[in-house]
Amino acid sequence: MLLRRRDFSALMGASALSASGLALAQGGPVEGKQYQRLGTPLPTPPGKIEVVEFFWYGCPHCFAFDPTLEAWIKTLPADVAFRRVHVGFNAMIKLHQKLFYALEAMGKEAEVHDAVFNAFHRESRDLNSEAAITAMVGNLGIDKDKFKQAFNSFGVQTKASQAIKLSEAFRIDGVPALGIGGRFWTSPSMAGAGRPGQSELALGQQAVAIADHLIKLVRKG
Repeated sequence: MLLRRRDFSALMGASALSASGLALAQGGPVEGKQYQRLGTPLPTPPGKIEVVEFFWYGCPHCFAFDPTLEAWIKTLPADVAFRRVHVGFNAMIKLHQKLFYALEAMGKEAEVHDAVFNAFHRESRDLNSEAAITAMVGNLGIDKDKFKQAFNSFGVQTKASQAIKLSEAFRIDGVPALGIGGRFWTSPSMAGAGRPGQSELALGQQAVAIADHLIKLVRKG
């Protein structure tokens, strides 16, 4: 599934197939249907094929996709670099974006990534204020004063602004989505185009299979 920009306000008031199956069937994924090509390639780290996941902590589809994504990341070859980018589609999501970049600035994001996702989706915590977010990270054993300093820092604001610009450059209007090599993007929703009724697991598996295909295209130049 894909949570689109227009869906966020409404959200605030959901048999697995193998990755080698439908995603790469019938000659491979189709441009314009299961993935998009950027008109102008974007800069990427020298010597690396960069994969970017665009996500939002509060997105249920991002939460469902995360275990498949984490397993796939462990299989990536040495010439592929992965990073997460938290989108900032509206004021409330920008608050969660600052949470992500503050944790990243403290070197804590990877350590508490699952716990933060769980706070949103398993514990159903109200995390729509700075005070609530600070209390949550404090419960995770993070120094609240240092977190607040990072949360309101110029560095975090700069990272958040860069993330917004990157999502706009990739033309991302929903999450989760994967940007590949500064040239392509796909998503679980796109991966399952034309095959309604699939599980979140099946869609995620197809998305990473398509990402593998796109990595190979970038590698070939």
